[in-house]
Amino acid sequence: MRKTKIICTLGPAVDSEEMLRQLMLKGMDVARLNFSHGSHEEHKARVERFKKVRDSLDLPVALLMDTKGPEIRLGKFKDKEVKLEKGDKFVLLSEDKLGDEKEASVSYKDLYKDVEKGSSILINDGLVELVVEKIKDKKIYCRVVNGGIIGDNKGINVPGVDLHLPPLTEKDIEDIKFAVENEFDFIAVSFVRKASDVIEIKKVLEENKGQEIKVIAKIENREAIENADEIVEVSDGIMIARGDLGVEIPVEEVPIVQKMLIEKCYKNGKPVITATQMLDSMIRNPRPTRAEASDIANAIYDGTSVIMLSGETAVGKYPVETLETMSKIAQKAEMSIDYWERFSKMQYDTSPSVTNALSHAACTTAQDLKASAIITVTQSGRTARMISRFRPQCPIIATTVSQRVRRQLSLSWGVYPYLVPEASCTDDMFDTGVEKALESKFVDNGDLVVITAGVPIGVSGTTNMLKVHVVGKVLVRGTGIGKKPVTGEVCVVKTIEEAKEMFVDGQVLVLPYTNDDVIEVIRKASALVVEEGGLASHTVTVGKALGIPVIIGTYNATKILKNGSVVTVDPNRGIVYYGSN
Repeated sequence: MRKTKIICTLGPAVDSEEMLRQLMLKGMDVARLNFSHGSHEEHKARVERFKKVRDSLDLPVALLMDTKGPEIRLGKFKDKEVKLEKGDKFVLLSEDKLGDEKEASVSYKDLYKDVEKGSSILINDGLVELVVEKIKDKKIYCRVVNGGIIGDNKGINVPGVDLHLPPLTEKDIEDIKFAVENEFDFIAVSFVRKASDVIEIKKVLEENKGQEIKVIAKIENREAIENADEIVEVSDGIMIARGDLGVEIPVEEVPIVQKMLIEKCYKNGKPVITATQMLDSMIRNPRPTRAEASDIANAIYDGTSVIMLSGETAVGKYPVETLETMSKIAQKAEMSIDYWERFSKMQYDTSPSVTNALSHAACTTAQDLKASAIITVTQSGRTARMISRFRPQCPIIATTVSQRVRRQLSLSWGVYPYLVPEASCTDDMFDTGVEKALESKFVDNGDLVVITAGVPIGVSGTTNMLKVHVVGKVLVRGTGIGKKPVTGEVCVVKTIEEAKEMFVDGQVLVLPYTNDDVIEVIRKASALVVEEGGLASHTVTVGKALGIPVIIGTYNATKILKNGSVVTVDPNRGIVYYGSN
């Protein structure tokens, strides 16, 4: 199973129920809607179509809104677009006026206050570059350094300049209200510059009763990089938006910043999304470039929680194939990672909390005992996210009573969330978690799992229990000698004479004790379960000599185990449990 999560952007290429169904079945964990484009009516139709398919499949695919943010754009032009040549003079205006080859208006009317002589102004994703020569009467007089085509509403970036844009626009506020009304799970906030921008978004959410929506801060400018520690602390996750970031900072710095941001999130237990142009060539082509495959793998080696597809699924020719390709690359990369080595060297936030300590203990216990899964019973999802930060080798099975928490955990690395009914006692709570793990084929009978939960039941923030549990019904326990578990049909005998009469080759022989009279029967047994104890006993000596798994000191085994039942004898753990492994 893939541990790294995948976000797919919805758009015209997947605007059908069948395409959405294929994306969900092929591994889409989160669906992204980009509110830089489209009306609320268009987005409403997409959301309803998405929810219909999601509900029919009963999959916890989350919804993420990506806000437009306080971006700067050119105004309208008389002829839609113009061509600027190197060396041309060009003026940016604060007033609204149709543009031409000499001048154009900008959406941010105070831009002239923030720039200065020598400032670089980039247009159309950095393809056109202007340099400021002077500022006069609210006009910015520029010289064209790199020429090209500009036109209606083209984006503007001003690298290295501290802009005083508001963190939220009126459109953003209306979009956030839309997200609350339509039960989005995440909001990705564009052009975040400092921690207060994130706090402002959370205030708007709270005012509109949307405080359960998680806020993802998009890092896409120099100021956000400089304030990364504070932003990571107040956000619920980070998106490394490499598109605008690569315009705002030198392109050669982007990989360095990517690694730095992933590490900060990794240490602080926050999900981190690596986004933009991961499989860009597959918008047009059915196969990726080798560089794109390496880009995805390296992001996973760095420790990213999530990888994202944008235009590849929104407008690309091969949306489903792109998702399949990304998933295959991710799984292959994960298979080559030594998670225990990474965990042992990991530096992380060591704040003294019970949840933090138990999450760490769950991972070390799972590693030491080679557990097949960590099962966490979580009310808010926090414990599952805390365990996820340590990147355990085994899967993290999260059970919750909240549908929204279930969906939000789809963004957490290595977490597989399931909805369960309210439990009335701790035994029910544990049993339900184990049942989900069994149903999903993550574990099998006889496997060992580590369980975390909280008492009192149903109270958020009370994780205070850790249990090591053997999956399946354990019938008897004792001291095991041998290595490999054996499954077979039980033959219970009380005397040596019964053993000679009743035993069938290959059965698990269960008896009070052994002696030399029964050796010929023992030779044909698949395993021995004996009530008599003692590591120097006849049973141990014979078992070792014949290479047969043995469990000794099994109190009342001849009364508990029934003839004809199928059991598994596990000498490593000294247990006999019902059923096969």
